[in-house]
Amino acid sequence: MRALLLAFALSFLACAAAHAEDDAPTYAFGAGVQRMPAWPGSKDRRNQAIPYVDIDLPGVGELSTADGLTVDLLAGEHWHGGIYGNWLWGRTHGDLGPLGGKIAALSPRFVGGGYLEYAFDKRFSVGTHVAHDTGGAGAYVALYADYQLPDVWYIQHSIELQVEGMNGPAMRRFFGLDADEAATLGTRTWHPGAGRQSADIEYDAFIPTSQHTGFALAVTYGKLIGGAADSPLVRGFGSTRQVTETLAFVYHF
Repeated sequence: MRALLLAFALSFLACAAAHAEDDAPTYAFGAGVQRMPAWPGSKDRRNQAIPYVDIDLPGVGELSTADGLTVDLLAGEHWHGGIYGNWLWGRTHGDLGPLGGKIAALSPRFVGGGYLEYAFDKRFSVGTHVAHDTGGAGAYVALYADYQLPDVWYIQHSIELQVEGMNGPAMRRFFGLDADEAATLGTRTWHPGAGRQSADIEYDAFIPTSQHTGFALAVTYGKLIGGAADSPLVRGFGSTRQVTETLAFVYHF
């Protein structure tokens, strides 16, 4: 999976070199911390150190630790589309806390697919991306709308609404319980099918501290829905409310 991610990244940077003279790319690098659910559906949270990378190449695509990889194959005035990839967190034995050893730990996976987006203007866009596990049977889809808010002083910020769904294998991987797991937890088995998984609202802001430095802030409030929200794992041992906060110090040019 990491080799595939590297291949995507190298292809992306090759495109960057080819278009460097025609476009005005931006680059941002940094590091920070993310406070996130201990596992998808958890009521507990964990802190995790993260790198921050955002390489934006107009007409080519973007490579971001926040939003994944996009490579533009369609780059018109309003329509944009092409290749999409992202890293999908799993859950370790340690992340599960008291549930460790009682339900399966899940390794992270890289997902790859495509995206299509329509930009009404420079501030407002809507789109969708679909992806499939490169190492499993899971498939994922998301619909989103993104609005760039008016700047406040030098602060640039935006808000995004997103609804996500999964196919049956992905839903069962994260939220299902087999007979042995259910017996260990003293609850019922759960074998959800394909459907909606979550609805999220995210606020992003960049707060400059100098011409080339600043803080990148992101706060996401999510709500599990559908088969994910109805899972005995979530209802009995977790929460449908999922909040993630990210803060990173960034150097950009």
